Amino acid sequence: MGMYLVSVTPEDWSVPGEDGYGDVASALAERLAWRGLPPYRPGRPPEPGRFAEKTSPPMDGFDALCRARLTPEERHTLLGWSFLVPCTLEEPVLLPLENTHDTETLVVGAPCVLALAERLAAALRLPLDLVPEPSGPHALGAWFLDGDAEKAAATRPGPWADGLDTAFFTALYLRAAQYALRHRCPMTYS
Repeated sequence: MGMYLVSVTPEDWSVPGEDGYGDVASALAERLAWRGLPPYRPGRPPEPGRFAEKTSPPMDGFDALCRARLTPEERHTLLGWSFLVPCTLEEPVLLPLENTHDTETLVVGAPCVLALAERLAAALRLPLDLVPEPSGPHALGAWFLDGDAEKAAATRPGPWADGLDTAFFTALYLRAAQYALRHRCPMTYS
């Protein structure tokens, strides 16, 4: 089965309870108002699809890269979130709401995650001109797992090619943050 990183539609963002994320949206709006920030309103992802990637490869190499290149706080921001929102947050927002994977919900801003992922991509010399932009569900995973990444590694060697699982997760977080910002939609795990 596995875990997926997915974009959230405006409808799902506004529906409370098990069928949506309205509880998170309300609690986040309250916290943003408390910080003197405007409420976040999601945009509509492009049709026909949305961002959806399975996080199936092992994360050991990516975790090692994060430990080597990021501070513990930066690593927690990059890896510990429950929701990624396309607005600037000076610091993550911890909500006392249970979610599928944790007893609390951590919301972080996509600009911060993008900056961290860009640093990791630069350290790996990840050829972003070759790594696909999300064009539908599983496009990124297919590029890495179906052989295109291996073919690219033969012509564009670099540290990224030494661990394609590490490169996959670097690209996954980078493309997810870019997608969230481009389409003004939240991201979460399902």
